Amino acid sequence: MASNQTSQKQRVRKAVIPAAGFGTRFLPQTKAMPKEMLPIVDKPVIQYVVDECVDSGIEDIIIVTGYHKRNIEDHFDHNSELEYHLDVTGKKDQLRMVSEIAECANFVYIRQKGGYGNGTPVLNSAHVIGNEPFAVLWGDEFIFSDPPRLKQCLDVFEQFGNPVISGIRIEKKEDISRYGIADLEPMEGNVSKLRRIVEKPEPDKAPSQIAAHGCYVLTPDIFPILATLKPGRGGEIWLVDAIAQLSLQRDILVCEVENAKYYDTGNKLDYMKAVVEFGLRHPDINGPFREYLKELKL
Repeated sequence: MASNQTSQKQRVRKAVIPAAGFGTRFLPQTKAMPKEMLPIVDKPVIQYVVDECVDSGIEDIIIVTGYHKRNIEDHFDHNSELEYHLDVTGKKDQLRMVSEIAECANFVYIRQKGGYGNGTPVLNSAHVIGNEPFAVLWGDEFIFSDPPRLKQCLDVFEQFGNPVISGIRIEKKEDISRYGIADLEPMEGNVSKLRRIVEKPEPDKAPSQIAAHGCYVLTPDIFPILATLKPGRGGEIWLVDAIAQLSLQRDILVCEVENAKYYDTGNKLDYMKAVVEFGLRHPDINGPFREYLKELKL
């Protein structure tokens, strides 16, 4: 299939982060606080996602929210009272840190409108994206990798000019049934063509060990498909269904992310694992925290 030459010549400058869900798996914590704002030590989950975008060269970040997500907007805005306090009390490092959060990108906020499903917030962003390629990352999960997962996917997009999905190798066979697993046709290195995505297969029936999800580099020809897409599983609009239709028109690629650790902070257990792992890395607390864990004698 031919590449979209217009998209191939355009640098990806924009990323969409859907963040309108209720976070029901974390109730009652998420009754008044967005799940994307749950802290991993001293940074909310969504800031790790934004940092990945910025470190990958993204300039404009479109966050699709709901009426109950004002905390997200406040987090990525200036707080003049706090910044004044940090300034006059001489806390320059903290002042720089909170100021940089607001200055790291151009933020656009959209209220989600339309049916349920993760395809809806992507369609909601069409008027901001225009005729440009763009990235999509979920606001309640992230990948720790070097170079960043999104940067690796953008490099593949710039080389081939076709949409790219990040691929994460699932090492534990028993975990395969938790993810959409890619049926792949190898191309070169860590890049493959996507034949299909099999949703949550039994481990012995999975076409590979590569979960294809979490980070997408898409072209604007996805929007007409999303606009006419019929509801799928659960009566919802799913981005993966739109990608399946797009694959009938052009190649969809999967980039197996190298040096990656996936954190599905949308569920309690993996969220707690992330908190512990990042606590052990944190320069301010890693030593005492490690000693505390040893004292537990687990």
